[in-house]
Amino acid sequence: MALSDSSSFTDLGLRREIVEVLVRRGIHSPFPVQELTIPDALAGRDVCGKAKTGSGKTLAFGLPVLQCMRRARPKLPTGLVLVPTRELASQVRDELAPAGQAVDRKVLAVYGGAPIEKQIERLRSGIDLVVATPGRMIDLIEREAISVEGVAHVVVDEADRMADMGFLPQVEWVLRNVRSDRQTLLFSATLDGVVNSLIRRYQHDPVMHEVVEPEITAKEMTHRFVAVHKMDKAKVAAAIARSADRTIMFTSTKVMADRLARDLVQNGVKAAAIHGDLRQSSREKSLRDFGNGRLRALVATDVAARGIHVDDIDIVVHYDPPADHKTYLHRAGRTARAGGTGLVVTLSVWDEELEIKRLQKRIDVVSPLTEMFSNDERLADLAGWDPAAAETG
Repeated sequence: MALSDSSSFTDLGLRREIVEVLVRRGIHSPFPVQELTIPDALAGRDVCGKAKTGSGKTLAFGLPVLQCMRRARPKLPTGLVLVPTRELASQVRDELAPAGQAVDRKVLAVYGGAPIEKQIERLRSGIDLVVATPGRMIDLIEREAISVEGVAHVVVDEADRMADMGFLPQVEWVLRNVRSDRQTLLFSATLDGVVNSLIRRYQHDPVMHEVVEPEITAKEMTHRFVAVHKMDKAKVAAAIARSADRTIMFTSTKVMADRLARDLVQNGVKAAAIHGDLRQSSREKSLRDFGNGRLRALVATDVAARGIHVDDIDIVVHYDPPADHKTYLHRAGRTARAGGTGLVVTLSVWDEELEIKRLQKRIDVVSPLTEMFSNDERLADLAGWDPAAAETG
């Protein structure tokens, strides 16, 4: 949700070069988290932001840091962003690199699972802002491939997820090695428990900002649960996609996202996958094509979907059932926005039925799991078909 045009990034104090990059990307007005935190971050204050994923916080912390940071020398970055996953590291880098280029600052993502030699080589060339997972950052420090003694700006992003994944000891190890007069920006969906202890230990008189967003509930949407056969599953998904202008489908893995996108295309549905292993230019093109109607379906992993901000999505399909009810609601929230209506479809193969029933209890939705094949006429209008009536009839 963007604010009115009367509030602009220029008003917040950002440099013209950065604002021009945002305008070229179609970003004209700040989101609430950006309007709240950017002025304090630009003023050099420690900032603690309570905001959910997808609220626009990457630009909220990244733009002030890029504007205020000094140029780096080889192996001596002046800014550091700590994130929990490699996907998020890539996403943050991709989001900030264009603005960095505009103010002559280089951004690099470093994470495990990628060749460390290439990362070391890039760091030798002089990287200003490093976006890192904690484990890879410690590895690079211990190899003396990077030093944090010049870091004046540190960001801890998704601190609650860091805690959930057991990364806080590594985060604290890095923070203890950065100079004490640094600026520390911390963002998290929750600020209690261990995250609060992180704030008390490593931030100095932080200004606290909270973005209050309406809770996503299941009531605003129409829910359908369809039992499918494994060999027919992709064809069922294609039939559902053909019934709408814009459908987003969620898979549990990147490999499945690629496979489903290929299967949809083979079944006559223009589709593309979006996930962390694809080039940024490829992801941006897919998003553009989806937004302007050239693609009928977008297949995404949960992590990649955080960067998707497309209005008027007609149908959300859980191609792979979500891991929990929170993920279900987060995925489903892509539709039925701003008081509109939306259809959410969950596909289930034979051994997932118990999982689906548990999920329904958690989201407080009672709906039969109905078996359908890809030639079923009901797939053309799942929202108009009443499964409860069909059960009693």
